[in-house]
Amino acid sequence: MEEVRKEVQNGESRQAETKIEENKVEEDKKTYVERKRWLFFGLPFTFTKYTVTDEVITVNDGLLNTKENDCYLYKVQDVELQISLAERIFKLGTVACYTGDNTHPQLYLTHIRNAKEIKNYILKASEEARRRRRTLNTLNINADDIDEIDT
Repeated sequence: MEEVRKEVQNGESRQAETKIEENKVEEDKKTYVERKRWLFFGLPFTFTKYTVTDEVITVNDGLLNTKENDCYLYKVQDVELQISLAERIFKLGTVACYTGDNTHPQLYLTHIRNAKEIKNYILKASEEARRRRRTLNTLNINADDIDEIDT
């Protein structure tokens, strides 16, 4: 009877260790949720929400007719931070993501707070996502013209 209790306790402690390891992995992952803001005073009165995780960028737009667009981070090729004078005054910024996505080759996270931190996170997370998927980021150089040159 005591042996069974010890085995159950050992099993419970192993499960607790596994949960602790899972929590450590989840702590390393970040999630940014930002709202598109009015440029005037940086107030979030728009109905656009941006969510950036370690695998995907999601844009939710609209109040009555809603639209949700996702872009996997491994498809992000380049990220640019654009800050106008008005955005600087209200501590906002625009993050432009140039992607290989068909629906949005240029994805803009417009008038958001913590824009520089989010841009840096997207750069690092997109590189890590490409490594995890073992994909290669290539450029389209319009190689269709090569056949015409060779003939």
